[in-house]
Amino acid sequence: MGQVFHSGAFLQQCWSVHPLCISVRRITAGNQLILACTSCRFAHHLRLGDVAVRTSASEQTEPSTGESDAQLPSNIRFAACLDAHAAALTLREMDVFEDRALIRCAECRRLYVLTVMAFETHQK
Repeated sequence: MGQVFHSGAFLQQCWSVHPLCISVRRITAGNQLILACTSCRFAHHLRLGDVAVRTSASEQTEPSTGESDAQLPSNIRFAACLDAHAAALTLREMDVFEDRALIRCAECRRLYVLTVMAFETHQK
């Protein structure tokens, strides 16, 4: 079993060097978002706090097709998006000083602003 690093610096470095190699994998029962990097073979765990959803400008001008989706809590909307189209989710921005990560979905054109309570990097 590999080492576990309790710092966001490893994810910050991984994302800055090879951002296209990081993929969003899953959310665990413990409210951790798992990201994997195919280049450095690290698994990055983000323990989530709050989740905020931003929609694109084009979605705001179109008539709403699902009022029930907009009324769901943000963390449930994010989990549903991850279940529906995980391959379309990408890490767009992150800040270890503000404990924040932004995940964008190319499929539903939403931006998920994640408040991160703790960062962990697991070496495989």
